[in-house]
Amino acid sequence: MDLGLISVRYARALLKAGMEAQLEDRVYHEMQTLSKSYIKVPELKFTIDNPMLSKDKKESLLLTAVGEKPCELTTTFIKLVLRADRESMMQFIANSYITLYRRQKKLIRAKLSTATSVSSATEQKLRKLVESKTNGTVDFETEINPEIIGGFILEYDTYRLDMSVKSKLAAILSQLK
Repeated sequence: MDLGLISVRYARALLKAGMEAQLEDRVYHEMQTLSKSYIKVPELKFTIDNPMLSKDKKESLLLTAVGEKPCELTTTFIKLVLRADRESMMQFIANSYITLYRRQKKLIRAKLSTATSVSSATEQKLRKLVESKTNGTVDFETEINPEIIGGFILEYDTYRLDMSVKSKLAAILSQLK
């Protein structure tokens, strides 16, 4: 079977169980933490994929990667995945869950990158702008990126609004060539 198909099936089952138990929001945050753990610690995937490591140690590692005190549903789900020998898919399952959850809740990811920090009022105005354009709830993330020199970059859905000084300078430079 296809890795993507299996991952989505597990994620869909977890989302359904989470909604029935009214824990889908908590599981969403735990799956986000797990996904970020795989990105921040690339060795995690190799360790979880290691056939020489016991299931108990893999369980302990995955529960640690989920964050502090995971809910009972997440703990049970990880045990189920390990019992089915699908632990190598855990990163894909977490990402699939995040995608399905966002689709279910009509949650749009938006990211604002600025050279310096912005006020909460400015952040709120941009959040409302994105919400009005997308007709959904916005999961808004801000990032300070000094490389853009000034201005901002706003990304949401498939859109990117680049009003950074860096991009303006690059455009001027390309016109001079």
